[in-house]
This record gives sequence, C-alpha cells and structure tokens, in this order.
Amino acid sequence: MPYCEVGKAQSTDDAALNNGIQIYYRTYGHGPTKVLLIIGLAGTHDSWGPQIKGLTGTDRPNDDEAMAVDREPDGAHNEVGGVEVCSFDNRGMGRSSVPTKKSDYTTKIMAKDAIALLDHLDWKKAHVFGHSMGAMIACKMAALVPDRILSLALLNVTGGGFECVPKLDRKSLSIAIRFLKAKTPEQRAAVDLDTHYSEEFLEEIVGSNTRRSILYQDYVKGITSSGMQSNYGFEGQINACWRHKMTQAEIDLIRSGGFLVSVIHGRQDIIAQINHARRLAQKLQPVARMVEFHGAHLVTHERTEEVNQALLDLIKASEMKMSPHEWSNVPKKSSEASSRTSVEREGNRILAKIHVYLLYIFSLLIMVFNLHFVNWVL
Repeated sequence: MPYCEVGKAQSTDDAALNNGIQIYYRTYGHGPTKVLLIIGLAGTHDSWGPQIKGLTGTDRPNDDEAMAVDREPDGAHNEVGGVEVCSFDNRGMGRSSVPTKKSDYTTKIMAKDAIALLDHLDWKKAHVFGHSMGAMIACKMAALVPDRILSLALLNVTGGGFECVPKLDRKSLSIAIRFLKAKTPEQRAAVDLDTHYSEEFLEEIVGSNTRRSILYQDYVKGITSSGMQSNYGFEGQINACWRHKMTQAEIDLIRSGGFLVSVIHGRQDIIAQINHARRLAQKLQPVARMVEFHGAHLVTHERTEEVNQALLDLIKASEMKMSPHEWSNVPKKSSEASSRTSVEREGNRILAKIHVYLLYIFSLLIMVFNLHFVNWVL
C-alpha cells in the first residue's frame, strides 16, 4: 500500500510531533505536469474521481498491478506532456492515521502533511487544488512554501471559523439535525446527498430513475467500504476548520508567490457560502480569478466538465506564464465599497455567532433526545 510516513520527510521538530503518522495516497497518470489534490472534511482520495479522470484520462492508480494502457485517446493530457495526479486521505480519514488529540488537527499541520507528501514523491513543484477544508489546507500550504506552488485552485472554500457555519434556514437546520443523528451508512448517505448537491440536480431523471436514487446506492456502497469516519477524525477535522484563519501576512505571501489562483464555487452551496469565497478572491487580487457555476457544495461532481475545464485553463495559463492582470477577473474595490464591506463583514460576524449558537442548541437537543431514547430502550 502506498503510504507516506510524515515524520521521515520533515524537520526535526515536526518529525517528533508527527512520528508514526502515515498518509495514504494514490497517483494516476504520467507526465511532467504534477497536480496535488487535497480533499475536504470526511472525504477520501477517491472523492476526486471525476477530476482525476478529466486531468489524466484514466481512473486506475499507477500502483495497480492489473493496470493496462487504458488512457482514452481524447484524454485531457496523454503520455508526452501529460499530467500525473496525486490524491490522498487527510489525517483522520480513510486509510491515513487518526490521531486522538484534537490539537493534532489544524490546517497548518495538515498542510505540512501535504508538503511531506510532495517530498516523499520527489515533486519539487506542483499545481495544488483543494476542495472545502482541502482548500483551506491548500491556502496554508501555499503560504508555507509558495516557491513550490505552480498554481492554486480553491474550490468551495471559506475563510474558516464562523465562515464554516452553514446558511441558516429551514433546509440547513433540517440537514444539520439529520447529520448529527446519522449512525448508519444509509442515514449518512441520505443526508450527504442533500448536503453535496442541488435539489434540481438530484431530481433529474437518468434513465428510469432519479439521480438521487442512483447516487444514494453509490454513496451507501462507498461509505460501507471505507467505513464511517471515527469520532476522533471527525472532531479533529472539524477543529481544523474552526481554527482556520488566513492572516494578512499569509495572504500577502500567496499574492506575491508568482502563481495564479482560481477560486471556484457553486452558487447553490449551503455549506460554504459563496460570499465568503468572493471575499477571499477579492483579498487575493490581482492574482485570483473567480469562477462560479450552477451547483452546490460538490460542484466538482455536479458540474464535472465545467470544473475540469476551469482547472485545465488554470494549468494552461500557468504554463503560458500569463500575467496576473490578464488572468484576474475580480474588480478592484473602491474606498466606498471597502467601507461598506467592513460594515457588512461586522454584520455577518454577528449573524454567524447567532448561527453557531442556534446550531449548538440544536445539537444539544439531539444529544439529549438520543440519551433519553437509549435510556428508554434500556
């Protein structure tokens, strides 16, 4: 099995902290262009399946002994001048190590896992694409080693902390309650669909079934095979998202890093609200391009072809050494707009605190309900 022992690839201090931590990964495709994919909360390396296929032309890992030359003739990149992709399970999920202390999970620590993986692969530089929590990790990574980043794609990202709080409405609260109560792969699959996709997409008819019923079976199978995420892993990754914050110094390091950035988002995302992504793109000007699609949190699956094309455009623009001013489509802020944004930001911060409080109350109610139910059964 392909594992990276994190401590072996790190400095003395980090090696001592991460002794015994193993990161499970797979590589796909071949070529001089290297792409590192960082998945989000509770996701595994194969959650990037549509992008792996789109970027490399294959979905078979390089270490598959049964692998034959199966790349499609019209694959995005093929053989000479092609793409090699690496995707992996973050600590706390899948086949990677699951530390038991919440303090062992921060986006900075997890970014260092990703850097250790680059060292393990002997990749000097790579295009780094992250989704959701993975995009937070990618931001930290880009600030830590900007000289190793060829381009940066941030998909369905927020700034962490209060910005991780879902939109507060009836649907979101219902999903939050169902998520907290989900104890089986079937329950988790049902709530994941409503979290990841837009209602319109789920109700589309494919053949004789709705897309929801087809995806539901796939999700149950996937969750059953990989197993439900452990409490240690889930709480740790939640802690990483909650504590995530990009300082102005880190933002400046990304802006001056010499690489282009794409901020890609689904307009119907109820988990990572799009206004936070737009604000991050604004902070990253003039190197960032904002790309919006009709879709929800898993826009990578809902709008696969469009997302893959946006990623290929980013790779191509980087290879062509396109200037940031040609690349960016984010308008500059006026002083009046900046003042208005500050007021809106403070208002959003207050609303976010109210959202967190209400969600906390709901989670307590669910816990109490479960406790009474167990006692009643006993």
